[in-house]
Amino acid sequence: MERSKILVMVEGAVMVALATGLSLLSNFIPFLKLPWGGSITLLSMLPIVVNSIRNGVKSGLACSFVYSVVQLVIGMFEVLGWGLTPTMLAACFFFDYIGAFTVLGLAGLFRKRGMSGWIGGTVMAITLRYVMHVISGAAVFASVGMLWDVIEINNPWLYSMAYNACYMLPELIFTTIGAVALFKSGAIKMILKGNEATV
Repeated sequence: MERSKILVMVEGAVMVALATGLSLLSNFIPFLKLPWGGSITLLSMLPIVVNSIRNGVKSGLACSFVYSVVQLVIGMFEVLGWGLTPTMLAACFFFDYIGAFTVLGLAGLFRKRGMSGWIGGTVMAITLRYVMHVISGAAVFASVGMLWDVIEINNPWLYSMAYNACYMLPELIFTTIGAVALFKSGAIKMILKGNEATV
């Protein structure tokens, strides 16, 4: 295996570890946890987004897929306690974990367009994650009556959109600001642009 491929794999592993640590850190900060469920993390998606921007979409998707599996393992026992049928459980695992976190690897799709590409890729990837959660909320959780305890919205799609926006919109804003801050940092910009030949 070429040294450059090994370095990309090591970078990916470091980014997954950093993203996981940031996601778990929010459990210890009460004001980041929303009273009706969900939480805002401390830039946990930024390392995955940065990996895709630095190393390309192929590497980004591999890294984000590993991250999705780690998130699934962390959240699995809680999900298993929700009383979902096997079909609903499989749908939840895909839409809320595997699919939702893997799409973050698409953030590097426009990376060669400079800051606008970084912003566009970041917004697109996080929006796709939001869409995955909305589908899960409307198709899985509405069917078991788990969505109606906070706001009275009779349309499961509208409820799911509102519920997931409560934490995904701040996540999108903070992660995009983080990506812009990195882009404007001269040293970091040089590092992130180091692998532009990779797709």
